[in-house]
Amino acid sequence: MNTKVILIPGNGGGSPTDNWSPYLEKEIPLQLGISVINTQFPDALLARKEFWLPFIKELGADEDTILIGHSSGAIAAMRYAEENVILGSVLVGAYYTHMNYEEEKASQYFDTPWNWNAIKKNQQWTILFASTDDPFIPIEEPRHIRDMLGSVYHEHTDRAHFGHGTFPQTEFPELIEALRLQLISE
Repeated sequence: MNTKVILIPGNGGGSPTDNWSPYLEKEIPLQLGISVINTQFPDALLARKEFWLPFIKELGADEDTILIGHSSGAIAAMRYAEENVILGSVLVGAYYTHMNYEEEKASQYFDTPWNWNAIKKNQQWTILFASTDDPFIPIEEPRHIRDMLGSVYHEHTDRAHFGHGTFPQTEFPELIEALRLQLISE
């Protein structure tokens, strides 16, 4: 097995240098021995489904791949897993409705109902990170995803949107530890 990680940023122009992506790109190979793909996604402002899901496929996402998605990147990871087999996913700041944000409505991820059973069936596990003080996402959103997917769930009270604007976060050791625990339990 040649396990790899693909980092999927959030919308709004997310780049490979944002938030904790450089940290994970460096630390996951060092600590877990897994290669990481951390690259610029097309259509970075809106993160539309029609561009992102084919791009994830082009990056080689397969049954040996872990998708780590932040915000709309987490949504892309879930939609990808609906129709493609992957090893697992780590969802950070995830949600399942457009919450009346115009950018989210334009993304096309919410145009069809979620197939939770397919998302579960097409991967061995999901890990979910959420925070009750997220300024964009009501905590009921990730809690619903946790319940639908049976995710390993980490709920914080002080992490906001896990790196955004006035709440920068450049490291994420808890994610690496959660991933390590998941991989050794396989």
